[in-house]
Amino acid sequence: MPSHEFRPGRGVAGLVMLTLAGGYAADAAGAWEAPWAFFVPVYVGGLWLAATVTWVAYRIRRRRVARKASTESVAAPPSSSGSQAIR
Repeated sequence: MPSHEFRPGRGVAGLVMLTLAGGYAADAAGAWEAPWAFFVPVYVGGLWLAATVTWVAYRIRRRRVARKASTESVAAPPSSSGSQAIR
């Protein structure tokens, strides 16, 4: 079974959107009286948090790939310094 790439930023954005939808539903049902200005900072803050989580996950993934590549190379790359005699 093919695995998909883990994207935590999308998960955070989805949770924020579900929270906003729940808030709107509670406000529409009359169970909660929320001012309209409450939802704007939650939306913007949620998108900021999702972007931050995406950036951190990207940095971790790149560091892990670089570390794996450096441990897999057993031979030194060919030298281009010209220290070997040309015949």
